Amino acid sequence: MHKYVIIDANVLKFGIEYVGRYKQKGKTVLDIQVEHINTKEVFTDKRRLEKIADYIIAYHGTKTFIKEYSALFAVSDIKTLIAYYDIFKAKKLAGDHNLRIATIFFYGANEANEDAQDYLPGNEYSLVAEDQEKYKSSHTREKLDEYIVDYNAMYQTSFSTKDGVQFENYFKNISKRLKDREKKNFNDGKDRLDIVIVLNMMLTGFDAKKVNTLYVDKNLHHHGLIQAFSRTNRILGDKKLQGNILCFRNLKKATDEAITLFSNKNANEMILVPDYESVAEKFDEALHALLKITPTHQSVDALVGEEQQFQFVQAFRRLLRAKNVLESYVDFNWEDLGIDEQTFENYKSEYLDIYDSVKQQNQTQKTSILEDVDFELELIHRDEINVVYILQLLSKIKTPNKTEAQKQKKAILDLLGGDVKLRSKKHLIEKFIEENLPHISDVDVIQDEFEKYWQQQKILALSKICDEENLDQKQFNSLIESYAYNGQEPIRQDVFKCLENRPNILKARVIGERIILKMKDFINIFIDGMVG
Repeated sequence: MHKYVIIDANVLKFGIEYVGRYKQKGKTVLDIQVEHINTKEVFTDKRRLEKIADYIIAYHGTKTFIKEYSALFAVSDIKTLIAYYDIFKAKKLAGDHNLRIATIFFYGANEANEDAQDYLPGNEYSLVAEDQEKYKSSHTREKLDEYIVDYNAMYQTSFSTKDGVQFENYFKNISKRLKDREKKNFNDGKDRLDIVIVLNMMLTGFDAKKVNTLYVDKNLHHHGLIQAFSRTNRILGDKKLQGNILCFRNLKKATDEAITLFSNKNANEMILVPDYESVAEKFDEALHALLKITPTHQSVDALVGEEQQFQFVQAFRRLLRAKNVLESYVDFNWEDLGIDEQTFENYKSEYLDIYDSVKQQNQTQKTSILEDVDFELELIHRDEINVVYILQLLSKIKTPNKTEAQKQKKAILDLLGGDVKLRSKKHLIEKFIEENLPHISDVDVIQDEFEKYWQQQKILALSKICDEENLDQKQFNSLIESYAYNGQEPIRQDVFKCLENRPNILKARVIGERIILKMKDFINIFIDGMVG
């Protein structure tokens, strides 16, 4: 039974990192002193908890593809859980992060003994409403209510510890929020939850494919360790490459023992991802293969025919996969690799140009050997870059130094060209830079001027679609807003309601698909990525 838990076609390997000495964003070396220390006073020292919180804040984006995935944070006891939550909350109020953090626990269950189990869902819900002295629960219940109020404020809910049903619904809402992230119509901006701090709840029997990371600051052993780690490694597409485990205690021996006990002596290679150096070697092999096909990124433009383009796409895709695995390690550094970041981005832009070309050919119904190639665009990600971020960079172009201005302009256009979501906006932003920016003298009004420009372009684009397809503009705009909000593609009948004349049966399918495609392009250009 336990072998099935560990080695299963439906799960990924684990990438485990034991965090002792490490660096903050500012490259300051910090020492948490986790190796071989089992003194409770050290583990619960607030200075240590602060350092761990800073570490999680610094690297959460790296581990979760810039918050595209969620994480659990397993801690030892309620007192420590409260300390961690309050630290994260204070740092958020101070502007140090914008992570959405929640917690779930049964108050009183772990206050006397850090190895005690708090109750799992379905058991002893009545304890939540009881105020008995033996649970020493008055303080922790007040804290839990405070944290649920925070949760209610984030998501416009109304849970509490008033009774068992209310608390159970709170637990179910957290669980559903994590599970539903994998659904296409999930509103990530509105409903995303980044980290849930837990004692034992959700560490067994809970699966959410969009959870890919577990932070651990507690002792785990045997099947409990394997079950906790296994919350992170459910398969979900090509982007989720492994389950990430960050241990802030020395669990190396316990991990090796658990894997040996529930699998076999040689199971580590099957269950754990290789170390950083081994993955870097794989990257170098993929890079060597790419450079044989295209020695420079300019070589891509000189490729003759789709067969050569196909070879390049396959080679770069292998390199992209290796790079994404490397980036999940906190040791990742471009200086360790045989290619710098800008050159990689140049190759990526060429890769996306080929994708755009194939997409256009598909729209004009031309056949292509690249048509069925999976470009795996979900593997292409970068730091949280959106139009607001680009606007902040525009002020750097307004410099008297023409050389520096051209350098900044190129950097912005490279960013636009290398980001899947922003490529569709590149032409219009470049037009704004060329035609509007030279006439703006005050850098503080760039954003306001851009918003006016963008709204004008949006109206022009909407009018053009409606004129081309004979659509009622008001109805079609409402359909676009609905699609953009809930992510559900409209049915053709709703599209046909926007038409001045309903097409005959023979033409209806082609016209409906064409209009929906134009609607998607409109949303990609004018709506997606337009907020911070």
